Parts: sequence; C-alpha cells; structure tokens
Amino acid sequence: MALYSNANAGTKAVPIPQITLGKTNLKVPIIGLGTGPGGMGLNDGKAEALYHSAIDAGVTFLDTAPVYGRAHQQLANVLRERRSEVTVATKCGAHSGQRFLDILEDCLQALQVEQVDVAYIHSIGDIEPENVYRKGGVLEGLYEARNRGWTRFVGFTAHNRPQRSVQALQEGQFDIIMVPVNFADYHIYGFERDVIPFAAASDVGIIAMKVFGGAPHMDYSSPTPSFMGVSGEYDHELALRYSLSIPGVDMAVIGMYNAEELAANIAWIQRNRPLTETEQTRLLSQGEALARQWGAHYGPVE
Repeated sequence: MALYSNANAGTKAVPIPQITLGKTNLKVPIIGLGTGPGGMGLNDGKAEALYHSAIDAGVTFLDTAPVYGRAHQQLANVLRERRSEVTVATKCGAHSGQRFLDILEDCLQALQVEQVDVAYIHSIGDIEPENVYRKGGVLEGLYEARNRGWTRFVGFTAHNRPQRSVQALQEGQFDIIMVPVNFADYHIYGFERDVIPFAAASDVGIIAMKVFGGAPHMDYSSPTPSFMGVSGEYDHELALRYSLSIPGVDMAVIGMYNAEELAANIAWIQRNRPLTETEQTRLLSQGEALARQWGAHYGPVE
C-alpha cells in the first residue's frame, strides 16, 4: 500500500521481531508482505524484485490470493529458489467445499508448490453461513485440504459482518484469522471488540490487515496512497503501532508497491512500541471522524 512515508531513513538496522503465530509452530516476523499490489499493479519483474527484497530484509511471511492478478505466477518464480525461507498463505473464496478444494488445487499449481503453510476461507463475512457449515460446505472443504496435505494450517479472513467471524470461531476450529485493524474501522466494524478477544482466548493466531485502511475502492491496479493517505494527514507509523498494540494481535500484513514503502514499514516495525494511553485516545478520536468519512467501505456491518 502506498504510504506518505515519514520513516527515518537513517534508522539503524535491527532484526525484525519474530513471534510464534498463535497455537501454530510457525515462527514469523511481525510484519508480512501482501502481494495484492504487486500482482495487480506491477509487472512481473518489478513484483518479483520486491518479493526478493522483502525476503532479504526478513519479511518472510507472504500473503497472496488467486484474485490478486498475477501474484501467484510471480511468486512461483520466487518460490522456485526460496520456498524454504518463507511462510506462504493463500485464500480461497468459495461457496461449497468442493469449490474451495478446486480453487486451492489451482493455487498450488500456479504457485508450483505441493503445499502452502496457511489456507484461508477468503472473506467469510461475504459467504452465507449455511454455505460454510452445511454438509459439503466450505468449512468441510477447508478441513479436507488440510487432510490432503495441501496446507499445514487453516483459517479465515474477514472484512465485514464481524458477527459472522464470531460464529465461525464458535463453530469451527481455526489456527489463524486475518481481519482489518485500524483506528477508523474500530468505529465501523470493530473487530477489536468481539472477534479478536474471542480468537485470542483460544490461542488462534491473529493477523491485522488494512492497517492503513486498504486501497480506496479496493483498487490495487496502480500504485496509490492508502485510504488514510487520501483522507488527510494521518500518521501511518502510529496506525501501524495501533494495530500491533491491540491485545491478541500477533502481526500485520501490509501490501506494498516498492522498495521505499518496504523500507518505511520495516523502519517502523524495528522501532515499534506499544501506544501510550494518550496516543490511543487521540487516535480513536481521530478515527471517529475518519469513520464518518469512510462509511462501511468493506461491505455491510451486519
């Protein structure tokens, strides 16, 4: 995601902190690379160079999806050399278990790997619950993918309808979830209030996404400022610190277009510290106004 960078270019390089992701045995950096911008907004050469640079810098969690343009094909060229160095997560948006398996099989072929580390049900809030939990439903397909060895761990992503995420955590067994976490969407969707505490209580790995609000209209076809970037002068470093200060959040995945954005995000992560109470209060106050401006930009709240 394109940023208005205020990173200090002179920041002394320190290792990116590592965590164990929830109850998995995955040791990952607290920042991951989202490949939507590369897959949809960059040519293959530039995208692959960015992925290599991220891995070289220690950003070894790579998040992708078949709807991210050429991201899978780009990653295949990188993984051919560097599969053992990285954690790979992909997502399948489906309305039946068989369709989920068909999509994931296509993902493995495109990535040219036999197994991913994480397979998600993509955007569970957009799937009717009946299609998730019925016999032959998406959840059944997710579990079957793990049984077949196509993925090591299972999870879901969510953008909207947070109560559907609560239902999923009540009815399913998940290793990892990925949800939007930023000080504006707190007032719109509020995954911090119910979903994250529920998941954390079961030691589910929790990944923050959309920490800068995502791209306006979810359009990654060309380099563009984040939603926060086009909405006013908001401090992206504070936004990242907000997401990582939420109890239970393990890491953040951020989409990036270039080396400058990569360097900025790494610098912020290297000097990350929890928000003070004053900073959190100020951000949430700013978030109220931003929430009124954004509205339900990921889809329905209920």
